[in-house]
Amino acid sequence: MHDRSSAGDLANRLRRELDRYSPGGKLPSSRALVERFRVSPVTVSRALAQLAAEGLVVTRPGAGAFRAEPRTAPAPAGDTSWQEVALSADGAADLVPRTVDASGVLVSLAAPPPGVIEFNGGYLHPSLQPEQAMGAALSRAGRRPGVWARPPVEGAWELREWFARSIGGGVTAAEVLVTAGGQSALTTALRALAPPGAPVLVESPTYPGMLAIARAAGLRPVPVPVDADGVKPALLADAFRASGARVFVCQPLFQNPTGALLSPERRGEVLRIAREAGAFVVEDDFVRRLVHEDAGPLPRPLAAEDPDGVVVHVCSLTKATSPSFRVGALAARGPVLERLRAIQVVDTFFVPRPLQEAALELVGSPAWLRHLRAVSAELRRRRDAMTSALRRELPAYALPHIPYGGYHLWLRLPDGTGGTSQAFGSGGESALVTAALRAGVAVTPGRPYFSAEPPAAHVRLSFAGVAGAGEITEGVRRLREAEKGVSAHS
Repeated sequence: MHDRSSAGDLANRLRRELDRYSPGGKLPSSRALVERFRVSPVTVSRALAQLAAEGLVVTRPGAGAFRAEPRTAPAPAGDTSWQEVALSADGAADLVPRTVDASGVLVSLAAPPPGVIEFNGGYLHPSLQPEQAMGAALSRAGRRPGVWARPPVEGAWELREWFARSIGGGVTAAEVLVTAGGQSALTTALRALAPPGAPVLVESPTYPGMLAIARAAGLRPVPVPVDADGVKPALLADAFRASGARVFVCQPLFQNPTGALLSPERRGEVLRIAREAGAFVVEDDFVRRLVHEDAGPLPRPLAAEDPDGVVVHVCSLTKATSPSFRVGALAARGPVLERLRAIQVVDTFFVPRPLQEAALELVGSPAWLRHLRAVSAELRRRRDAMTSALRRELPAYALPHIPYGGYHLWLRLPDGTGGTSQAFGSGGESALVTAALRAGVAVTPGRPYFSAEPPAAHVRLSFAGVAGAGEITEGVRRLREAEKGVSAHS
């Protein structure tokens, strides 16, 4: 992290000095910059790469760095207004019009401005990512014979075997497809299992990225409420009967956003209800590798308890590594596997072989288990730090469930019972999110997690994307100041 911030500082200083050089003029050598600014060669390299990405500098291997030629005037803008008609007519005849809306996903992908504490992140902070282990794995993978050859479209056999073992329950490598992360796998699963216009049952609340996938495919999300023990079986059965749906998407382990764990009693009920409805269960097992160290033994994936092919299992290495380490898996039994395979091949051909080989190197190294243990301990510390800070600073906010895995907490805002809660009527959730950003902390609004009208105002706070416990405490303090401001104007 220090090297990255130094690179940014150096890039700023060099940017201010570029006028000293004529277009095409050569900048001082990397060695000269190292000596002058007393930084490392890596910092110089990163700073020059940043300027090159901005189009201010051109680097030539073996020759050095040069000031870029002035940019030519941009071509006149074309007239794209015709697309408004074309795109609106695209789904005019669809039973359920397609809605391509990435706003719910971008909330957790967008980097907040400098100085803003990131409670809206969906990935591990760089200090928690196994950067050295990933780099070493990628280096070793790059030396493997045939690493740049085309891989099997289903994925490298050894990696499929590893995923099959991690799922358990007799799942075999032949029943696994390697995917480019979990989002890609969910997209393939929904396209394979439900035709445009069909209903699809979803947990309520649920992951906005999955709702975006469904709507973009012209599917109709039908909500099924969850509580601290996961989805409610009676309501699930009612929803299957009322909607005629043939797909249910769920996160049985540390559900996003509630953190709920599907109880042992409900696990068998969910499979039975889906089987009787002739429906598939898409199991999004997205954070199994982000369990907290005080969690105790985890239940097996639903796929490990399903010999009849009801469950289509989705998992990924991304959440436990880096947003750029996009390697995941789909597992299914029966004829549906060929449909999943066909759709994935049409969409993406295959996952790049170097990335698959790097994944194999990583999960087969001693560093992998050390990393998981370290993250498990740190996530517990961060969860406890955020829980304590919320109870101290914002006691009126309801925290109905404290999870033992995952990377976030789900808060229900006060609902009009008095005190500051009057701020959270219509539009209050949005007002708090806006005020929090002004106060220097980015939080995720609860509305995008509901496919229908939400029962109350919520926010989701991530504790994985920040630098540590100190930043968590400061972020909650800023959120309290934002809440005071909203209350004062309500």
